[in-house]
Amino acid sequence: MNQPTSLPRVRPATARTVLVTGGSRGIGLATAQLFADAGHRVAVTSRTEAPDDDRLLWVACDQADSDAVDAAYESIEAEIGPVEILVANAGITRDQLVLRMADDDFAAVVDTNLTGAYRMAKRAARPMLRARWGRLIFVSSVVGLLGSAGQVNYAASKAGLVGMARSLARELGSRGITANVVAPGPVATEMFGALNDEQQAAITDAVPLGRVAEPSEIAAAVAFLASDEGAYITGAVIPVDGGLGMGH
Repeated sequence: MNQPTSLPRVRPATARTVLVTGGSRGIGLATAQLFADAGHRVAVTSRTEAPDDDRLLWVACDQADSDAVDAAYESIEAEIGPVEILVANAGITRDQLVLRMADDDFAAVVDTNLTGAYRMAKRAARPMLRARWGRLIFVSSVVGLLGSAGQVNYAASKAGLVGMARSLARELGSRGITANVVAPGPVATEMFGALNDEQQAAITDAVPLGRVAEPSEIAAAVAFLASDEGAYITGAVIPVDGGLGMGH
């Protein structure tokens, strides 16, 4: 029996306006390109780097800055319309053991990864409430469920996304807006590639499936939650981690 060589891509019944934060590379870029492949209008934000894909509207934005978030939304709305699907993917790391971690490094990671996602979701919710339709999808991490030595700040920020999404699911659900979390495990991105061979092997060995994910596999889970088929899922945490975080 022949096996499919790629995931099927279903054309959307309605083309939507999609915003992917941190969309210039890695998981964010793969997600933005999957939405563009499906015929949606797609904007991406990042602090400095434009994606190498002319189908994507790039807007420079540091989501730790409320004024920059408002300006980015105004630009996107003027170019391609109000955001209907938000993929809150942008994040940073400043890893260090807790006794050596500076307060500024803890605060910076939480402000970007958690408070920044809140700023993005709050601004996206306005037009979604008027339209009585919307998708809020937060990219967390298995680290937010399991914890990780040297990543107290990152794990706290990613765990916080779960509580935020579930609160938004309860607050906005009556208006046709869903809020969900995708929690990836290790993914073949530049961050993973920067690790040495021993570190990569240790991480891969801990995954029951014995490999790291491709960015496209995370993107596929995000796209499903944004689709009409995912309309009755809200407040969920979807692990895409090869079994690493099972039971959480």
